[in-house]
Amino acid sequence: MKIHEYQAADIFKKYGIPTNPGKVAATSAEAESAARDFARTVVVKAQVHVGGRGKAGGVKLAKTAAEAKEVAEKILGMNIKGITVKKVLVAGGIEIKKEAYVGITLDRARQKPVIMVSAAGGVEIEEVAAKTPEKIVKAWVDPLLGLCDYQVRDLAGALFSDPAQKKETAAILKALWRVYTECDCSLAEINPLVVDGAGKVLALDSKIIFDDNALFRHPDLEALRDANEEEPSETAAREANLSYVPLDGEIGCLVNGAGLAMATLDVVKLYGGNPANFLDVGGSSDPKKVVNALKIITGSGKVKAILFNIFGGITRCDDIAQGILTALSQMKLDLPIVVRLTGTNEEKAREMLKGTKLIPAATMVEAVERVVEEAKKKS
Repeated sequence: MKIHEYQAADIFKKYGIPTNPGKVAATSAEAESAARDFARTVVVKAQVHVGGRGKAGGVKLAKTAAEAKEVAEKILGMNIKGITVKKVLVAGGIEIKKEAYVGITLDRARQKPVIMVSAAGGVEIEEVAAKTPEKIVKAWVDPLLGLCDYQVRDLAGALFSDPAQKKETAAILKALWRVYTECDCSLAEINPLVVDGAGKVLALDSKIIFDDNALFRHPDLEALRDANEEEPSETAAREANLSYVPLDGEIGCLVNGAGLAMATLDVVKLYGGNPANFLDVGGSSDPKKVVNALKIITGSGKVKAILFNIFGGITRCDDIAQGILTALSQMKLDLPIVVRLTGTNEEKAREMLKGTKLIPAATMVEAVERVVEEAKKKS
């Protein structure tokens, strides 16, 4: 789950990370009022869950409150990477002497959190990694040992040479690690981490992404969710208790079990198709879930064929079949649907689906070959 910059800054502040205070505005008048609280130039920043705001024109300076109002009028309503700006953050301008990058995420290959720092801050870390990877210094943290002092010293020293700034950076790194671990983050990032005109180190931008699977432990963090920033299909899937990720293809995939779902996507690609989604209906024997799943994966209008790949262990094949029949009675689906049902009550399920327009398949490969063929017919 992503949150806005101003929300992440509030969390950083609670953990002792120095930030640049600001006020959130939903209208240009509110931005003008907020700018009056600063006796200096202000920066007006679009609050959206995507990067590249500056390049898109979503971050601008204003020397007066009136100018802040004009700038906010231009930014509010702006479309940045498909998201409409509905809020801006108005903060005091900072004299920047140096910019750096600090971020913590999970290195899945090493199965450890990794802390990355770079003296090349202020730009997207992906750009630095692609063009000048030698500028990124990494430290992997053993989950049992935690972040060690020698790692903190090395990382801080890679950014600044001034002893006072290294000490401040070390404290920020320790606090950021606490944010990452205690809030169950998948990413905690400061870009840029700056040295201001007084020589102090502070977080000028704040970014946090939480692990959705751990949010049950953090109702206070769950309350920060902004559904307006999410894909409607993802919101619907979450409310229906479905694991769903939209993709760019044309073959809708409805599978039970994350492992089988991933394997299904691989096989679809292997046979020349492009999956439209990852969707795990889970182990529930609830036909309503199937109905919700079909509504979600067909909502984009891009899907040209649908594949059901069900291995009935906990999930009963006849319940999936009933869900399909219920969905077909409620929805007008003019799409080819290939169904592979194997496992618990599969004979009963096949009997229930006889006489329908559904295309049966005995094996996973047969099902994938057929759905790819049907999708190509619709192209």
